[in-house]
Amino acid sequence: MITFSNLAGSFSAAAKDAAVKVLTAQGCTVEVSDLYAMKFKATATAEDITGEPKNAEHFRYAEETKLAWEEGKLSADITEEQRKVTEADLIIFQFPMYWFSLPAILKGWFDRVLTLGFAYSHDKRYSHGIFKDKKTVLSFTTGSHESMFSATGINGDMNVTLWPLQNGILHYCGFQVLAPQIFWAPSHVASQARSTMLEEWRKRLPLLLGEEPLTFTPMDCFDVEKGFQLKPEVHEKNATKEFGLTVGIHLGKRLPPNNQMKCGV
Repeated sequence: MITFSNLAGSFSAAAKDAAVKVLTAQGCTVEVSDLYAMKFKATATAEDITGEPKNAEHFRYAEETKLAWEEGKLSADITEEQRKVTEADLIIFQFPMYWFSLPAILKGWFDRVLTLGFAYSHDKRYSHGIFKDKKTVLSFTTGSHESMFSATGINGDMNVTLWPLQNGILHYCGFQVLAPQIFWAPSHVASQARSTMLEEWRKRLPLLLGEEPLTFTPMDCFDVEKGFQLKPEVHEKNATKEFGLTVGIHLGKRLPPNNQMKCGV
């Protein structure tokens, strides 16, 4: 499955087209959700439920959509996207990075499609998540050069930028998150450089399903009874190590280099 959020003729469109062509030639069944072409609704509202909500006076989106999902009363566009997610072994999110994050239409896709019950629950999240047998990858363009997204660059470390997206959304739902495919500032480089970027993507695509995912701290390392704090034995095991466990769970230490950009870190 490829969830695409950009306009036709863009570099992101070229990256999407390359993925469709390569994966189809490999024998994969590829479904594309072109969010702009679909005019996908980005706002999470009561309209996402068919019929009357259970508690219209005190409407709570997560709880209401969970009930609607259980009863088959989610709107048709959400139901269709959830079908695609259920059937997918791999999901590629292709987009331009906007304001260090996602385009609003793609953020709306996450908000509306990954509903409580379908994508996560209190007991099924992170390493115990519902989608733990599925792989996903963020493939995106930036407006700034790679040097600007470094630990000494003006935009800050890209690993930090990616943590809320890759840990807070994808890993939260259990996905095996592959290293991102980042197309650095394609609008600011020569056409040959853009061609090289796409060729590197074409070479990687056939290997995606066999790649190892990024490293996240397993749920078993946290004490449920103590507010999901790291267990003492995990602290002790890592007390003398130079780096923290991950970008977000850093134990007050230096961040592990490329933890959100390369597998095995």
